[in-house]
Amino acid sequence: MKRIGFLSDTHSHWDESLSTFFESCDEIWHAGDIGNLETADTIAAFKPLKAVHGNIDDFKVRSVYPKIQRFTSEGVSVLLTHIGGYPGKYEAAIRAIIEEENPKLFICGHSHILKVIYDKKYNLLHINPGAAGIQGMHRVRTAVRFTIDGTDIKDLEILEIPRGKGRE
Repeated sequence: MKRIGFLSDTHSHWDESLSTFFESCDEIWHAGDIGNLETADTIAAFKPLKAVHGNIDDFKVRSVYPKIQRFTSEGVSVLLTHIGGYPGKYEAAIRAIIEEENPKLFICGHSHILKVIYDKKYNLLHINPGAAGIQGMHRVRTAVRFTIDGTDIKDLEILEIPRGKGRE
């Protein structure tokens, strides 16, 4: 059993509210737009980090974190990227990977909009954790944590931080 915390679109921002929310997690997954290597290093020093780069990330971040990650956690196959779309509107390259590899969990960021959608067509759970940073149009900062127990994804919890709270 593994407790996973994940977030996206930090845009170089990490604060105590995120550390507190992720304290019980075994790993943190970041779905891109990290912002800089210092932010990634801060997260990785706190908990083991799996991450992808996003469209705002510079060459330094891109040299460390790939565009797409595919891996298995416990018994769950995972596809992680920054720009991927959502059920019924996947990016073409992502749809091809989903069709070929059949992941059980697809995570992406970019939209700054929290979404948790079960995709019946591809039999997968799609999650966009929204935006944990302070840059962008979102009114609420969000992050997600859940448990992977064998092949089960369960105990999903959402952190919501109204803009203007925390270190902004």
